[in-house]
Amino acid sequence: MGNRSIVLLALVLVALAALAVPGESQSPIKIGVIEPLSGPVAASGNYVRMGAEIARDWLNAKGGIGGRKVDLLIEDNKSDPKEAASAAEKLIVRDKVPAIMGAWGSSMTLAAMPKLEEYGVPMVVETSSAASITKRGNQWIFRISPPSEMEALGLEQYVDKLGVKRVDFLAVNTDWGRGSITAFGDMLKKKGAAVGVAEYMEQSATDMNAQLTKIKATGGDTLFLTTAVEQITLVMKQAQEQRLTRKVVTTGGSSSPTQLIKQAGAAAEGSYHIVFFMPWFPEAMPDGKLAKAFVDEWAKRGHPFEGLTEGFRGHDGIATIAEAIRVAGKDDPKAVREALWNVSLMGVNGPIKFEKDGPAGKESGQSKPSIFVVQIRDGKVALPDFLAKK
Repeated sequence: MGNRSIVLLALVLVALAALAVPGESQSPIKIGVIEPLSGPVAASGNYVRMGAEIARDWLNAKGGIGGRKVDLLIEDNKSDPKEAASAAEKLIVRDKVPAIMGAWGSSMTLAAMPKLEEYGVPMVVETSSAASITKRGNQWIFRISPPSEMEALGLEQYVDKLGVKRVDFLAVNTDWGRGSITAFGDMLKKKGAAVGVAEYMEQSATDMNAQLTKIKATGGDTLFLTTAVEQITLVMKQAQEQRLTRKVVTTGGSSSPTQLIKQAGAAAEGSYHIVFFMPWFPEAMPDGKLAKAFVDEWAKRGHPFEGLTEGFRGHDGIATIAEAIRVAGKDDPKAVREALWNVSLMGVNGPIKFEKDGPAGKESGQSKPSIFVVQIRDGKVALPDFLAKK
């Protein structure tokens, strides 16, 4: 066969291939991601990104979605609500993504939400816990993280065992922090606990001594603390300096107890933490095998262990969107939104399935996540006595 014949044959094969497989169907499926990759809560945002990348790689290793590769288009919201709104618009208008995962902080998510309605694109919310996110009547919102009310209900069963009688609050001054104080305050009052002061700190604040002095004066026995891990570390060290002897309970699942042991040392001893993933005890998770595989993959990539309590959210958010695209059979935003109502899958946190939340006819989706409590004891993460299997 001459060279000319080989070239002709090659051209014929290329033409046949083009007919058999429309280029469009093989183009990658794009999923938008909006996280704080810089700014005060950047550590958390980057851990979520790392988890999302594991989900993407696992999907692609299995052939993608319907034979199409998954691409993540990742935008930095810089820990700033305005940036979150413009990142959403960019992903929708410029990149034409059929769905977005985001945006870590409640204030960032709330700022992006009008863009989802304006353009008709669904967002899976992986971290934010302000109640207003699913109560506002935005039909493009599907949340896999627990709102503060759900988290408070998850803790309710342990309040007596924790011995909480008189409680004070210290929270970051954002939608998340304010919502957390309301939800946990209501639950604790219902349980008969006396609620003392509620103090706030700005997201970028580094000196919380004034707030801690007020808290110290109340004579309470428990401090509920709601903020990102960097600020929790500072509060714990400053509380130790002030000799504030309290049971400390962190909410929101963002405390990363391993990071606190490293950074706050003895100041973190005895503290309790609400978490949504227990990488120290993966076998105790709803799907022990999946949890263990995720922990192993994280380690293989050299990611810091302390990031796992945030990283799993990125995995579960992307897995949820991918499943919706698979159910829809296409990467069209409206079809993906409809399909999200029919998603039922096992995430690292546990089962993911959406129920309606918010005003009738304009409901958002809310999944019911698994909630756990761990304690820092003898410089290690442990199951509290009341949870440890005897």
